[in-house]
Amino acid sequence: MTSPMTSGAGPLTHRGEAGAGSKDISGRNYATGTADRRALHWQPALRDAVLAALTEFLDARCVTALADSGVDIAGNVVRDLLSDGKCLRSTFLYLGWLTGAAPTQAAVRAAASLELLHAFALMQDDVMDESHTRRGRPSAHRAMQHWHRGRRLPGLSSRFGESAAVLLGDLCLVWGEQMLRESGVDAAALTRVWPRYDAMRVELAVGQFADLVNDSARLPSLEDVLDIARRKSGNYTVRRPLEIGAALAGGDDRLLSALGDYGGAVGEAFQLRDDLLGVFGTPETTGKPAGTDLAARKATTVVAAAYQLATGGQRNRLRAYMTADHLSPGDIASWRALIAETGTVDWIEELIERRLAWALHRLDSASLHSDVRSSLVSMAAACAERVA
Repeated sequence: MTSPMTSGAGPLTHRGEAGAGSKDISGRNYATGTADRRALHWQPALRDAVLAALTEFLDARCVTALADSGVDIAGNVVRDLLSDGKCLRSTFLYLGWLTGAAPTQAAVRAAASLELLHAFALMQDDVMDESHTRRGRPSAHRAMQHWHRGRRLPGLSSRFGESAAVLLGDLCLVWGEQMLRESGVDAAALTRVWPRYDAMRVELAVGQFADLVNDSARLPSLEDVLDIARRKSGNYTVRRPLEIGAALAGGDDRLLSALGDYGGAVGEAFQLRDDLLGVFGTPETTGKPAGTDLAARKATTVVAAAYQLATGGQRNRLRAYMTADHLSPGDIASWRALIAETGTVDWIEELIERRLAWALHRLDSASLHSDVRSSLVSMAAACAERVA
């Protein structure tokens, strides 16, 4: 398979002189990022290459392993979950690679390995959140539950579904590292990235622990909630993949520092947008029921910011929702309206803008080829503007 973004197939090349580019992002439309979306015309080809590499790996390594499981749906559950992804993490790893090296198929396989790690995280997250759907399909544990019930097997179908999804997620965690190790990237490069790879996985797990006790009834501060968001999602989505890609390519400390700051800021913007969608998104845009974060009484950045911005009377009403033992659909709708009333949406949007501005500022301190920089600018805008 031809590697995407070779000199004849797309604009991205290896690291060279920096491109100036525009660094001003203003207004809700994030005009600079949107204008540079043309730089992302290569992304569908990269996504196709990533998914093809995953299919090849699953066929070679995973089908045989799952054949002895007795759960014939398991392989399809993994494939469905992978096929519906945006491949954000693999895209950032590949862009990190391109800051210091030319496109290679080994780099595509290394990038694709993060999608298996992400599948692990999603399966476990859905079990912990008791989510019935993921990207418009039944979540892994629900699909396993239906499979168990359809075969009239002994025991509780719900318990089986959760247990099977956790086990399948564990396999994806193992397969993710295996795919990276067998990607074809040389051993010296892999040695450079294992500490960062391990740190990313630890951050993810610790962030999930913190999320388990993340209850709006505790009235946590916005900074506490942001810290959880950084560890659970922000770093894992952008910063660590980008750093791992650049480290694989032999990037120096100055480059890794700039990319790390960019990635941290974009990751936070991504999570802030995710939190807005968790409150104001619709099933058509998110694949999940509206107001799921409120129904779960999660202390997201939106919930914490609303409480911080609220007037005395508004804060009393918010506290009643945040500490309620049960919330009806009407309660959730009223809570959502009250959050909007506090001006939280505009405040979060401004926070996203500031994160993006800082991210682009840090890119200016890195010596990047203009095409790579342009793609990173556009990816930042795509993460912040997304509607699902």
